[in-house]
Amino acid sequence: MASTIIELKNADLTLGEAAASVHVLKGMSLTINAGESVGIVGPSGSGKSTLLMVLAGLERLDRGEIVIDGTPLHRLDEDRVADFRGRNIGIVFQSFHLIPNMTALENVAVPLELANVPGAFEIARKELVAVGLGERLSHYPGQLSGGEQQRVAIARALAPSPKLLIADEPTGNLDAETGRQIADLLFAEQRDRGMTLVLVTHDAALADRCARQVRVRSGEIVAGGAADPVAVAPVQQAASA
Repeated sequence: MASTIIELKNADLTLGEAAASVHVLKGMSLTINAGESVGIVGPSGSGKSTLLMVLAGLERLDRGEIVIDGTPLHRLDEDRVADFRGRNIGIVFQSFHLIPNMTALENVAVPLELANVPGAFEIARKELVAVGLGERLSHYPGQLSGGEQQRVAIARALAPSPKLLIADEPTGNLDAETGRQIADLLFAEQRDRGMTLVLVTHDAALADRCARQVRVRSGEIVAGGAADPVAVAPVQQAASA
């Protein structure tokens, strides 16, 4: 059987307070296998981006359990969750979130340095080369196109060699052709590195590229919440000499 990397059980989350509170996640349960590509889809306001933030350890549940690669995040304090996330989860946002007064190389390297990763700048250089930005290392975000900025953000997410890559509308701010190129890059990196990819998107074509779609409506998962079991091929016996 395939190994499970994400297990969410009976997840409840309310955001806001008093009259302004919104019950965003309502008893959600979800399993995702290691190496899967999963698209989370649904109408605006359905809770899909909040679900993604829970999977990334950026939102804490009111009730329920969230286990990532065997680690129960719901039992950890914020510092330990942040440490786990830095080592195991890469995140790509719609709006890039690059630091404007840092070069592409620095945007990728500095988070590694802050995490005390040896050889941070060399790792950053290799990741930027891998996403096609080897000639743009010293450029600032303002000197880069939207597609190039998203490539920097992807390089930053991949630099710690995460087991799980999470992307929230990764092509939402890009034109159709640039968005297709970014999608090609995400799926190629997911395949080559054997990572799990979970993304939220309104783009039906992008969602269709995922191996599975999870449909969310009004804070509930209405389809695709259970991972399919994957059979392990039997070991072939060596032929007799």
